[in-house]
Amino acid sequence: MTFPDGFLWGAATAAHQVEGGNVTSDFWALEHAPGSMFAEPSGDACDHYRLYREDIGLLRDLGFTAYRFSIEWARVEPEDGFVSRAAIAHYRDVLEACHEAGITPMVTLHHFTSPHWLMDLGGWEYDGTPERFAAYCHMVMDELGPLIPYAATINEANIARLTRRMIEGFTKAPEQAPVGVGRDRPDAASRPNTFLFTWSDTGLEVVKRAHVEARRAIKNASPSTRVGATFALQDYQSEPGGEKAAEERWAESFEDFLPALDGDDFLGVQNYSRVLVGADGTLPHPEGAELTQMGYEFYPQALENVLRRAASAGLPMFVTEHGIATGDDARRVEFVRRALVGLERCVADGVDVRGYFHWSMLDNFEWMLGYAPAFGLIAVDRTTQRRTVKDSARVLGNIARRNALA
Repeated sequence: MTFPDGFLWGAATAAHQVEGGNVTSDFWALEHAPGSMFAEPSGDACDHYRLYREDIGLLRDLGFTAYRFSIEWARVEPEDGFVSRAAIAHYRDVLEACHEAGITPMVTLHHFTSPHWLMDLGGWEYDGTPERFAAYCHMVMDELGPLIPYAATINEANIARLTRRMIEGFTKAPEQAPVGVGRDRPDAASRPNTFLFTWSDTGLEVVKRAHVEARRAIKNASPSTRVGATFALQDYQSEPGGEKAAEERWAESFEDFLPALDGDDFLGVQNYSRVLVGADGTLPHPEGAELTQMGYEFYPQALENVLRRAASAGLPMFVTEHGIATGDDARRVEFVRRALVGLERCVADGVDVRGYFHWSMLDNFEWMLGYAPAFGLIAVDRTTQRRTVKDSARVLGNIARRNALA
């Protein structure tokens, strides 16, 4: 079978991970703080802020039809109340480059990083953040809305709950923590109030309200833009005795957010692996399991399972992130191929999936882990910023050209 007409085949990036020089963001400050939890600073990253036309051209030439990227709030509003016209002009040109190349853009308005000044106000624990975020979204859409057919308000709106669970798991079993990840859960007093560390109930409510307010602002400024949010969704699989715990994990990471999605046009699904759950919580990986550079189990079947469960939201879905960190590109090809077979089964069964965005377009800055994990379809020599297309990019690009699996 072929995929439906208009099915989007794309790759994804996040501004802070690829643009470089995001000096007014909260993460830049954290990267350079004494005793930083980051393995290394982001620095020039992939210099995508300068080389975006080259990168979009590579996607076009490979056969892709879509590009998901983020607009950086810290660039657009580097100081509280000051809007950078230069940043707006830059992102207008990125969008125009997409349209000129025949690439459908999907814009994320917040991908983990925020302006540094927001931290001073209380960050994502601050009650006024939803209104400030909505004002930024309205301003961007008022300027650029006609160029943006799809807008995701917040990337992985549920990530703080997953992060909290992950850190708790590493505290119990530190040998399972990926290299470079802190193994002690920060206490409330020392934890920064950035988006990724918004673990309190108050913070989670701020995030939900920010999505609702942003959706309203986007629709007011650009009624034709379709709006949604993306979620990191694990394939929770229960071992005997873990059935209730697995259901609770799914509920807290997805179902608890459903009221905030009432009025959305689509749901972004992001998946990388599965999690085994027993009566006492997360279980270790099966003995002998193949692991990725992130310490995840190589389990491409997870994508199909998660899409079928997430369909209960009743929204059209895009796979907005899916991929694997590996230095062996042949394993990336196999991972994607097997996952897409499951995606094809979902579509054949009537599950409303309208596009697939691979994470990521470029080998990039992987937050606290620095540049060690290789997620990209395209390698980057960061000394010269030279791009090298991997075989996996060609394989996925050929699938995009055919709009069908071989």
